[in-house]
Amino acid sequence: MRIGTMITYSGGFAETVEEAADLERAGLDIIFMAEAYSFDAVSQLGYLAAKTKTVQLASGIFQIYTRTPSLMAMTAAGLDYVSGGRFVLGIGASGPQVIEGFHGVPYDSPLGRTRELVDICRQVWRREPVRHDGKHYQIPLPPEKGTGLGKPLKLINHPVRERIPIVIAALGPKNVALTAEIAEGWQPIFYHPNGHTMCGASRWRRVRRVAIRLSVISRSTPDRRSQSETTSITCSTSSNRTWRCTSAEWVREARTSTTTSPAGTDTKRKPRPSRICTWTGRRRKLPRPCPTTWCARSR
Repeated sequence: MRIGTMITYSGGFAETVEEAADLERAGLDIIFMAEAYSFDAVSQLGYLAAKTKTVQLASGIFQIYTRTPSLMAMTAAGLDYVSGGRFVLGIGASGPQVIEGFHGVPYDSPLGRTRELVDICRQVWRREPVRHDGKHYQIPLPPEKGTGLGKPLKLINHPVRERIPIVIAALGPKNVALTAEIAEGWQPIFYHPNGHTMCGASRWRRVRRVAIRLSVISRSTPDRRSQSETTSITCSTSSNRTWRCTSAEWVREARTSTTTSPAGTDTKRKPRPSRICTWTGRRRKLPRPCPTTWCARSR
């Protein structure tokens, strides 16, 4: 079981990094750096790499439309190098508001682009001459689309690792299934951690040792709010087991229990009626239907 947190990207980054160093000493395992339409995450991850020693660093997320696959691979290899092999590449499609509204790039074929991008990245990290003839990316560029002078090239530098872990931000069932097939980890959102069946859980049986990262919004009790503000906690596990944490201040306590809560908080739940999950065919105790429309099968 590992515990991590998201780093704010809207301001006060230098102060947040100092806090991250304290959390690292307390036992934090991984830090995610978002990008959205703020400062680029690459420069901030490089700054984090210089200020930390053991905690893993992850992009949460790099948008697949704003960098070419080869540049994505180069960036990941560079961050892995400056961090001493501590980088995790988090990628995702983001949304049309950001991709089309801020970058002016068409938001199309997220699944196909993701699959091709991952394949190209791993070619680059293996230092193979990059060749890819896909629907969305052709490397080298065919003569009829360019000058005809392009030739397969390989990365000049030797990466720290030839397979940097990739985690994908996925929502829909097809995207989640793709993540289970090609990635080392999943970054879900709109996921209810209190006993909810993982959407598309049966697809994950084919994959071993897949990390599931759950972004959980925590709340501090009134008597602790003066000491600790609400923070976002990211958990990862190699099973479907989920857990909660109340704030980054509880890192040490979280390591001793799968469910951590402030003193005096009752974590016991009343028995819930069981239901048959039509997705997996097994009986599950579900607290409520999934709030997303695409998960109707697991109700």
